[in-house]
Amino acid sequence: MKVMLDTNILISAFIFKSNKMNNLIYELSKKHEIVICSYTIEELKELFENKFNVSLKTLNLFLKNFPFTLVKSPNNPQENLFNIRDKDDYIILYTAIVENVDVFITGDKDFDDVEIKKLEILKPSEFIQKYLN
Repeated sequence: MKVMLDTNILISAFIFKSNKMNNLIYELSKKHEIVICSYTIEELKELFENKFNVSLKTLNLFLKNFPFTLVKSPNNPQENLFNIRDKDDYIILYTAIVENVDVFITGDKDFDDVEIKKLEILKPSEFIQKYLN
């Protein structure tokens, strides 16, 4: 199964060293294909440097050792496929759709009300309960 991780999941794993997220990622890497889009990588770079004061060198080392497939976010996504409160999140979910991702894992409440049939949007605990237990 192809599983895309949202930025907040990666931040929880790396910056906050969440055991729950690290265990989730470990289990995902054994059984599924982890997908991260280029927009998320750019968002991580900005957050690491500006909000968390972590160097890009450290981020690059983290990503180098992280088991994932990088997919390019389209420059001109088709508009109005779904509604989402935070318009910056549209490109991430759109990328998941065009890359035929099965599940998008996020802790971001902006995705709670998104209705889309192409893929499942799950919180980490929902994914664990549904697919890893």
